[in-house]
Amino acid sequence: MSTVIIVGNPKPKSRTAHAAELLATAITGSTSHEVIDVVDLGAALLGWEEPAVQKAIQVAANADLLIVASPTFKATYTGLLKLFMDQFATGDGLRGTVAVPLMLGAGPAHAMAPDLLLKPLLVELGATCPAAGIYLSDKTYEDGVQIGKYVDVWGALLNHAMAGRAS
Repeated sequence: MSTVIIVGNPKPKSRTAHAAELLATAITGSTSHEVIDVVDLGAALLGWEEPAVQKAIQVAANADLLIVASPTFKATYTGLLKLFMDQFATGDGLRGTVAVPLMLGAGPAHAMAPDLLLKPLLVELGATCPAAGIYLSDKTYEDGVQIGKYVDVWGALLNHAMAGRAS
């Protein structure tokens, strides 16, 4: 099964990317996943039908598990992530893809952001989000406690949904 991570942080190789990789490994039990660090696409995000962007979209759309990660920025996900997600076909771009929204932030004030803001975007693009999103503190995510709790609650359901996609 393929796991793809989309990272919408304006900083390359960010804590957001690291947190998403830890989550992907915890859910799948594998360290084999592809990371689309949207910042690496640069100015190509501003055009339509750019080959590098289209390739990234195809990789994401074919994932069995897609983790879409953003820092909390102005109480929502980043504009950089929005630029990338706008390239997907509405309703069909992620049809059948199992997705998990992940957001990283400095404090608990935005803990609902993954479910209130990012999940509706993924569903609008056709993704299946069978589990709650996950919000992690940028100060404590590395200890694995919240990721472990998340996987204890949602891991079996996510793996079941991925297996259903594969069959």
